[in-house]
Amino acid sequence: MCCGLACPTIIDMDDRRTRGEAKQDAPRALLLVDDHTIVREGIKRILEPLGGEWMVTEAATAFQALECLRRQRFALAIVDLSMPGMSGLDLIRRIKTEYSSVAVLVLSMHAEEQYAMRAFKAGANGYLTKDSAPKELLTAVERVAAGGAYVTASLAECVVRQLSGSTREPLHSQLTDRELEILQRVVAGERPTDIAEALHLSIKTISTHKTRILEKLQLPNTAALIRYGLEHQLGKDDSAFGALGLPSGADQA
Repeated sequence: MCCGLACPTIIDMDDRRTRGEAKQDAPRALLLVDDHTIVREGIKRILEPLGGEWMVTEAATAFQALECLRRQRFALAIVDLSMPGMSGLDLIRRIKTEYSSVAVLVLSMHAEEQYAMRAFKAGANGYLTKDSAPKELLTAVERVAAGGAYVTASLAECVVRQLSGSTREPLHSQLTDRELEILQRVVAGERPTDIAEALHLSIKTISTHKTRILEKLQLPNTAALIRYGLEHQLGKDDSAFGALGLPSGADQA
């Protein structure tokens, strides 16, 4: 089963075993959801030290991921938040509603605690940023797959403070997930027509959302909105290069 991409990849180290060694138990199924091929390849490479524990199936969109889930049972899904079409947050909700036994680990470029908070509220079991060390990804995979929870070290204290109420929530915490996604795209410089096409909405709907965003953030215009987004690191960063220790785009073949 290939879900529109490459067939499942078994992260196996059998070639390093001698013939007399006993084989490990059958690998568990892992669904890897990210729209960047280079990131998926990097994650598979990082998982190699786990031996033959995981059989990895890839999906480039949330819709492909749902098709995979309909065809096969998975123990764990690693999900990006920023994808074309259905967002990662919406995918997490669908997984937890329709496939509740699947553990979800978010792997995102967003290092702002609001994203982690929203992911956990949607049902995620773990949250890791793509600039984390490869060893941290292995730790997160093992912990979440075992039924635990994980949050990247750089965000852990911030998330705990917000959950305990000891930190004042920023204004953008009032935004809905859709409004936050539109804010990200505006800050990234996308035009209303591009946003509407990417989210499968009308330009009028995008305009209405933008007006509500300005009201909630108490901002006068688009320039102030972009400035606010940049100050709070809310831009939509789709860059795959440099993630998880991968080389820059210039170094890729």
